[in-house]
Amino acid sequence: MEVDIGEISSTVRSVDGDTLLSPKILQRIVAAVTAALRDSGERERRARDERRVTDGVSAERDEAK
Repeated sequence: MEVDIGEISSTVRSVDGDTLLSPKILQRIVAAVTAALRDSGERERRARDERRVTDGVSAERDEAK
């Protein structure tokens, strides 16, 4: 099958890969990552504190035997 196209008009824009993120979007990403790291650190701290309490209770129970 043969197709005849008389005229085509197109706009081509080149994009620099380093400028795909606007400063606002980059700031939102950094804030989300920072919050996730903070939450992860808090979870780890709570788990460590809980293990410390649990280990202490276990030690007291073993001493009472």
